Amino acid sequence: MADNIYIIVAQTGTNVAKAIKFFTKKPYNHVSVAGDIELSKMYSFFRTYRYTPLPATFNEEIIGEGTLGLFNNIPCEIYEIPVSHEQKVHFQRLINNFYIFRNNYSYNILGLIAIYLNISWDRKSHFLCSQFAAHILSEIGINLRKKPCLCTPDDFRYISDARLIYRGELNHWHTQKYLQCSDNNFYSFN
Repeated sequence: MADNIYIIVAQTGTNVAKAIKFFTKKPYNHVSVAGDIELSKMYSFFRTYRYTPLPATFNEEIIGEGTLGLFNNIPCEIYEIPVSHEQKVHFQRLINNFYIFRNNYSYNILGLIAIYLNISWDRKSHFLCSQFAAHILSEIGINLRKKPCLCTPDDFRYISDARLIYRGELNHWHTQKYLQCSDNNFYSFN
């Protein structure tokens, strides 16, 4: 059985998300990574407390809880990326390292401006959600078209080895069983 990791791009609906969408004109403003198809635990850089955008750092996301529990409709796309067993083990080690040292990391507020202005600025312990996901993918050997510090959530929709497996509402993935659709080769719900 092949190993996979999962990329989730979503439009969370917070006021900050709406502002980012206004400037980027892209459908999604947030990206998370997960190690299992159930998305039982997703990882990203985002707000620590449900109702306030700051402080923000590396956090574990659970669908229907925290910020993801604020909205009934969270449009998303889920991508599956095949990886070797060694890449999957390295992925889990990286996630564990971020988890253990999470207090050493901060949200890269200035990175929002740098990305918008297309300025390559790599800050070692500061990440945006997209910079974190790009860092993880880059570290395990997934080819990206940009430097991790310049990646946006929209860039994850175009990774060459990634396969779209779901487009729809994020809470549906969490609350219902998924079925493989042979006609469009991605998951949908009854």
